Amino acid sequence: MDLTKYLPNIPDEYRMLLAAAFTMAENAGNIHMKYFRKAGLEQTTKLNDSDVVTIADKESEASILFFIHERFPSHGIISEESGREHDSREWRWVVDPLDGTTNFAMGLPAFCVSIALEHNKETILGVVYVPYLGECFYAVKGMGAWLNGNPIHCSDKSELSKAVVATGMPYDRNDNPDNNLAEICRMALCVRGIRRMGSAAIDLCYTAAGFFDAYWELNLNRWDVSAGQLVAAEAGVLIESIRANRNHSILASNPNLHRSMRKALLND
Repeated sequence: MDLTKYLPNIPDEYRMLLAAAFTMAENAGNIHMKYFRKAGLEQTTKLNDSDVVTIADKESEASILFFIHERFPSHGIISEESGREHDSREWRWVVDPLDGTTNFAMGLPAFCVSIALEHNKETILGVVYVPYLGECFYAVKGMGAWLNGNPIHCSDKSELSKAVVATGMPYDRNDNPDNNLAEICRMALCVRGIRRMGSAAIDLCYTAAGFFDAYWELNLNRWDVSAGQLVAAEAGVLIESIRANRNHSILASNPNLHRSMRKALLND
């Protein structure tokens, strides 16, 4: 899967790095599909019964980390299952080997691999690959965002009552009263529809492509959002932190809806 041919103006160094991210994403996606909807999927839980991990998470992460260690031994890594390696290095990969694990385990097709690369803590490229649907979203800092070789841009809808938006539920929703339930109830009265896809990376990319008009979620991790946020930002989406104390809690919206989305969410 080499989509760099659709990006004629990117610097050679970025082209090489993006091609590497495509390779890692495709390899991980092949592992996902090896296990998807197969009987006897090996799975366990982590923090609670809502936080699932499968053999596909572990194998796809091992594939990505092996590739990085072989090709980029001087780079650091943040990955969902393995944690941090050499976190302070100039170049750092941020990896979610299988975002949407609950969907995956249930046989639902909304799952992906998310790979971003940071340079001095700034995300400079991101790839989100949805293998079952054959969708590859990607972006390079300052150069735009694409889906399967085609440039993408967020929607231009301006009426909240006509908006279709996405959200998710934090894993600690039973323990923390700041669990998004109140926000969902308020938003449901304002918009055309709310969707809960089960993958933050997909939600951000679908907002980037205009499939959703906006997206918000609380208490996400760096690996959930790093690649998707760059894709969204490069597609014209406005992204704002909506909590100071809930890890990565974000509102991502097309510019025309941002103020009304913020008002509905925050009573602002």
